[in-house]
Amino acid sequence: MATQTLPTITRGEVESHRSNSSCYVTVGNEVYDVTDFIEDHPGGGELIMEYAGKDITAILKDDASHAHSQAAYDILEDKLVGLLPSANANGSANGSANGNGNAKGAVRRKVHPRTGMACEEDLSVDTDFDLDLRKHKFLDLSKPLLMQVWRSGWSKRFYLDQVHRPRHYKGGESAPFFGNFLEPLSKTAWWMIPLTWIPCVAYGTYVASQGLHPIALFLYFGFGFSLWSLIEYALHRFLFHLDYYLPDNRVGITMHFLLHGVHHYLPMDKYRLVMPPALFCVLCAPFWPLAHAIFFYDWYAGTAGFCGGLFGYVCYDMTHYWVHFSNPPLWYKELKRYHMAHHYLEYELAFGITSKFWDGVFGTGLPENPKME
Repeated sequence: MATQTLPTITRGEVESHRSNSSCYVTVGNEVYDVTDFIEDHPGGGELIMEYAGKDITAILKDDASHAHSQAAYDILEDKLVGLLPSANANGSANGSANGNGNAKGAVRRKVHPRTGMACEEDLSVDTDFDLDLRKHKFLDLSKPLLMQVWRSGWSKRFYLDQVHRPRHYKGGESAPFFGNFLEPLSKTAWWMIPLTWIPCVAYGTYVASQGLHPIALFLYFGFGFSLWSLIEYALHRFLFHLDYYLPDNRVGITMHFLLHGVHHYLPMDKYRLVMPPALFCVLCAPFWPLAHAIFFYDWYAGTAGFCGGLFGYVCYDMTHYWVHFSNPPLWYKELKRYHMAHHYLEYELAFGITSKFWDGVFGTGLPENPKME
């Protein structure tokens, strides 16, 4: 199911499938069509029909009633047809490895050992706060996150393992970060990016046009724009994922969490996805003198190149938001699949977001057959 988007099926629809010709059951919030297994069930078809349209979590776990082998779970996994709305779910099999849902109701199925997830849909399953805290002893999602990280005393190894196991805040809302009047500063709406930076691009391009022929302006701007994809790859791989070179202390861990860790921990938090303008100002500051050092012979050329790169950044952050929160068409569907796999499958690969080109060049693309357990 790694690349298939499952439909949402209501509880009422599930309960309407209670006949020999169409029989649905649920485990947590997952819906299974077991119609063609009724006659083949070792315990008899009558037992399946007794639970038609109902949740079978308890009976699956009740060995006194009828023990179920791993083969039974494998058969059930192949019959997954949809998901209940999270508000109607008794639990979740999708996210059980991370406390997403009720672990007692989890169907054992193969997941990636480093993230505890099996498919893109797992990223949007609500995390059970208490269960997650008891199981992993990491962050309490009901309390402000930043000071928990600062005061944690975790080792770098433990932190990196846990922060790359995605969680999902209930209802898709944003988890508390500061927990006080500073909370709005921790959130950035997607529209802040074009609103802040497009005027800067337009003004800088206008200034550059005062000293360049229109064709030269287009070429220098295009060079900066094209170069952005490499800058994007380098920043994502060597700065945002500076995991193994991270200082093993709370300063290093907290800085990592602020810069990129929170995005991997809560990848479907729409207000902590695009880069806050203040942070981008810090990161892009070195590129202004770099652009003018490259085009040392013409200040206007350096300005045009910088503006092209800045426009590339705007396109990157909009694409990043788009692949997380939309069902994009055509070529962008592959970008979405590729980037979401970076979150649920292998966070040390697939660093390109607007393009897979540099992953191909540097050998950091996704494996064809990822390890699942």
